[in-house]
Amino acid sequence: MPISRKVIATLAAAGLGLGACSGAGGGSGGGDDKTITVLMVGNPQMEDIAKLTAEQFTKETGITVRFTILPENELRDKVTQDIANQGGQYDVATIGAYEAPIWAKNGWLQELSTFADADPAYDRADLLEPIVESLSGEDGKLYAAPFYGESSFLMYNKELFAAKGITMPERPTWRQVAGFAAQLDDKAGGVAGICLRGLPGWGEVFAPLTTVVNTFGGTWFEKDWTPKVNAPEFTEATKFYVDLVRAHGQPGASQSGFTECLNTFGQGKAAMWYDATSAAGTLEDPAASRVAGKVGYAYAPVEKTGAAGWLWAWAWAMPKTTTHSESAWEFISWATSKEYEKLAGEQLGWSRVPSGKRASTYELPQYQESARSFADVTLRAIEEADPVNPGLQPRPALGVQFVGIPEFADLGTKVSQEVAAAIAGGTTVDQALADGQKLAEEVAAKYK
Repeated sequence: MPISRKVIATLAAAGLGLGACSGAGGGSGGGDDKTITVLMVGNPQMEDIAKLTAEQFTKETGITVRFTILPENELRDKVTQDIANQGGQYDVATIGAYEAPIWAKNGWLQELSTFADADPAYDRADLLEPIVESLSGEDGKLYAAPFYGESSFLMYNKELFAAKGITMPERPTWRQVAGFAAQLDDKAGGVAGICLRGLPGWGEVFAPLTTVVNTFGGTWFEKDWTPKVNAPEFTEATKFYVDLVRAHGQPGASQSGFTECLNTFGQGKAAMWYDATSAAGTLEDPAASRVAGKVGYAYAPVEKTGAAGWLWAWAWAMPKTTTHSESAWEFISWATSKEYEKLAGEQLGWSRVPSGKRASTYELPQYQESARSFADVTLRAIEEADPVNPGLQPRPALGVQFVGIPEFADLGTKVSQEVAAAIAGGTTVDQALADGQKLAEEVAAKYK
């Protein structure tokens, strides 16, 4: 969906400085506005767009896209280093709901509202409001355009459940899930009772684990910034999670992130998996999954709260340093458009559509048919996610599975390393969280 000359003229008149932003500039070299560099996380949906770009976007626009694709933890390090230091190596980068408002406040990103509002074909109003809010700055402007949005839910192998005569509730509790995992665990047969992330990283193990902490009544910080990392509720939740994955989880759990669990569950080697709703599209693709058509979907397990799913979006951001704003927006608008979702569905299969961001997607008959087992649960989980009040007590910053402050990336990652060590048997949860509490106290001192 190329940007029209009329839109370009409107943006230029608005002072966005197309093709001439300050900074080192774009990484694609010289004044060639027909080549852009894109840094993105190596999730299935991103790998899909990399396959489609040359034959679709480049052929239509003449713009060459040079992709760098990295695993999640490496992507976070690389994109933070480049954008925070104004390195100017990339014209477009995938960031998430954690980074967008913080980096917008720091002045590191080009706001995208003016681009989107000047392009009627983009239909910004079609974007799901919870996702838009998560990617907006304090000024209410959009600073990253969502490629796909997600919450979290529990996926389970219906055949394995049927064989044991177990029925999964629509809204299970974590205690029920632990009981199911014990019944379904078949180490001799190579099938784990459950797959859970254990890989260090604030966005890896602590994405699911923080939702468990929330629903068990815990929090990283109270409203007045009192740190609660070693409080009884946080400790109970973490011990529950660690004990569950150690007893009935997948082999090598301390090194398992989203990708590893996707492979494990998709190969039929786990009876359950609690993770991102965006995984469903890959699981329902027979070309990529051995359990396609065999997966059931339930809402995120709870303990003391009514809901527990996280809220996230992987989104395309334009660093302030790009000198190729026009081409960068052409790519972003195409990658997040209704047209791209239809293209992905027609070319790759409708379950592979990067959904969770546009209301219109859920009205497409082809998508409804392909995603009928998970579409409604996904959409409702996104709508139910509450980044303001995700637990039992008021919070000092936004976020369901993270704390929306710059220091959390370092804090969450350091504590996650201790938790991963506990999963591997190298330390105890009590020691891990005692160390985490000291780190959280240092962060809290900056805000009190």
